[in-house]
Amino acid sequence: MRSREVLKLFKTLHRTRQHVFKNDTRALEAARLKINEEFKNNKDETSSEKIAELVKIGSDVEFILRTSVLQGVHVDSNQVLLVPRKELLLDNVPFSDTPKQKS
Repeated sequence: MRSREVLKLFKTLHRTRQHVFKNDTRALEAARLKINEEFKNNKDETSSEKIAELVKIGSDVEFILRTSVLQGVHVDSNQVLLVPRKELLLDNVPFSDTPKQKS
């Protein structure tokens, strides 16, 4: 069961990497190498507690990549154009000087 969970996480991380760093070959390659390196470094782990901990860390990393990483493109020497993914855009909530009273 654990090996199936680990393989699923591996594939999910690579899919997320391809989505988050789309059209950025340097970032795609760096992320690919890092994911593969981390899995290779821990491939001989047998402790189920340690494997569970590593799977949790990997899942957290995938969540952060998917929900928090924003791409930027250099348009000149001191300007970066941000390229947000649709799922990162949130509805704008207007600021209120007078907070709502809790009932």
